[in-house]
Amino acid sequence: MVGTSGWQYQDWRGGLYPEKLPQRLWLEHYAENFGTVEVNNAFYRLPERSTFEQWRERTPAGFVVAVKMSRYLTHVKRLNEPEEPVQRFLSRAEGLGRKLGPVLIQLPPSLRGDPDALERTLAGFPPHVEVVVEPRHPSWFTDETRAVLEKHRAALCWADRKGRPLNPLWQTADFGYVRLHEGRARPWPRYGRAALAHWLERAGRFPRTYVFFNNDPGGAAVADATALAALARRRGVEVSRSPAGR
Repeated sequence: MVGTSGWQYQDWRGGLYPEKLPQRLWLEHYAENFGTVEVNNAFYRLPERSTFEQWRERTPAGFVVAVKMSRYLTHVKRLNEPEEPVQRFLSRAEGLGRKLGPVLIQLPPSLRGDPDALERTLAGFPPHVEVVVEPRHPSWFTDETRAVLEKHRAALCWADRKGRPLNPLWQTADFGYVRLHEGRARPWPRYGRAALAHWLERAGRFPRTYVFFNNDPGGAAVADATALAALARRRGVEVSRSPAGR
């Protein structure tokens, strides 16, 4: 599945969003064009369950919402005593029902590797909830961390900035999860065709993969997500919907 990290960007008006389309209808319009979205604002302020329920009602059948875990667990608690933060998050995010996709746990760059803390955190998620972990300190990339991820069938997030993977390309789950932050093509921060083709090939290692473009300035994320989806179709790869003619 291919989408973007968020949908509320003012400079997408006149691009993905028609000039006169009210902002209150942007989610509906986005979901007509893409089959998935990554919600980042839950990281900064966890919405009430009613908000997740509204997103569920406002989007079509089969739409998938990946949600970034609240920073309270990752940046405030720093994975200590994870049980309550995880349960609080799930009690709200599960308002999405069957539209809840992977939960992204993005760790702060200053948090050093602690496989035991990660074990306790992942143990708090029920088996039906897919979890993705994005460590950002190199001390996480050990055999012990990989074993914990594999035990809980949690995916290691594959992240990219300027065409370079930011972490090992481990396969620890039966699905993949890719975040593309900044390309090297013009206009900035677009991704070029060669980079998109390379990531499409990598994503093909999994039976299914979520790819989210986080290079939102100037509508680059929309353009690149559309280009990647078109490339996948030309190569006979099944892919979720994307805008036509971009």
